[in-house]
Parts: sequence; structure tokens; C-alpha cells
Amino acid sequence: MGPTRTSTLVVAGLAAAAVAWLLISSFYGDLGSDLPWLPVITLAGLAVLEGYAAVNTRGRIERRPGREPVNPLLVARFVVLAKASALAGAIFAGFYAGLTGWLFVEQTNAATNDRPAALGGLIAALALVAAALWLERSCRVPEQEDDEDREPGDRETPRGRL
Repeated sequence: MGPTRTSTLVVAGLAAAAVAWLLISSFYGDLGSDLPWLPVITLAGLAVLEGYAAVNTRGRIERRPGREPVNPLLVARFVVLAKASALAGAIFAGFYAGLTGWLFVEQTNAATNDRPAALGGLIAALALVAAALWLERSCRVPEQEDDEDREPGDRETPRGRL
């Protein structure tokens, strides 16, 4: 499994933006109510939780003082979560970008009232993508400089080589 590709996220976001633009231009008059804030809060909450997991996981992988070692299975689960969240966040960001773009073009009172929720959704979705990519990067094993210098079978201990 490789790192998440930026091109995948960009294509997913652009496709979602196009679909959102087409859907909102066709059905906006039929919606009748304001855009909900619950998806915005959910996306922002996920971004905060994944950012916290990134900081905590990086500290545990680097074995900073006062931190317990990390369970490798937990790190694998975090990587899967990060990859899925990055893609979902890109799709939501694209959708909210298309929606926000259309709402700023439309000059009705309903569109003006929906702009804050759409813009908030775009910002929260972008924050989720950033936090997910940060979590994915935090799960990488740090490179060790002296691996080439070791003989096969040598081990590092807190006091030096065995």
C-alpha cells in the first residue's frame, strides 16, 4: 500500500464539484430549506480527531519520553482510516466547492443565506483532507541513519551496540 496520491484526490474533488454543480443547478429551487450545518460540524470534528491522532501517533512511533510504544495493528488501522478520510474529504470538498461556486453565482436571497454553510463545509472538508494526509504521514516509520553501518545480527540497545 502506497501513500495517497494527490492526483487521485484532485480528480475525485473535480468530479464531485461537477456533479454538485449539475445537481444544484437542476434541483435548487425544489430544496426549499436552508443547507444543514450538521455535515460541516461532522467534517470539522473528524478533522480535529485525526489531527490529534496524528500528533499522538507520531510521538509514540518516535518513542518520545513519557509515551508508550504504539501497537503496529493500530498504526495499520490509522493508515486505512487516513486513506479513506482523505478520499472522502476530497469528495466532500469538491461537492462543497461546486455548491459554493454556484451559490456565489446565483443572486437570490436563498442562495445568499446558504453561502455560509457551503463555505464552512468547504473549509471543513479541506481540513479533513489535510488532517488525513498528516495522519497518514505520521504513521510512517522514521528512517534510521545508521542502518547501513550495522553488521547483520547487530542490535541497538539504550547503551549502544551488542
